Amino acid sequence: MKIHLHVDAQVASATLDDTAAARDFAALLPLTLTLKDYAVIERIADLPRKLSVTGAPTAHAPQAGELTYYAPWGNLAIFLDSNVRAQGLVRLGRVDTGLAALKRPGPFRVRIERAPD
Repeated sequence: MKIHLHVDAQVASATLDDTAAARDFAALLPLTLTLKDYAVIERIADLPRKLSVTGAPTAHAPQAGELTYYAPWGNLAIFLDSNVRAQGLVRLGRVDTGLAALKRPGPFRVRIERAPD
């Protein structure tokens, strides 16, 4: 599933994986979140509820541009750079274009919605 992440006048496009966690995240859309800086290489935001991680690996080593879910905290994490494998991190998908819109210092608002067909 394709989604758009709107930050002011900029739009990043992403593709969600076909997993239980990604489908559960898609069920929350449209969604407006406040992204904050975390550890310089991530933008994170609290989600309104925990996502299903049924069938997900117990850890993931994120790459730049990945949308992930950190199950222990229940938050969305968008990686701007690669990082080491982390327990509880579940990949949701990947930013295809426009990652630069998410690289600004936080906090800032992002509107996430399904892309039109």
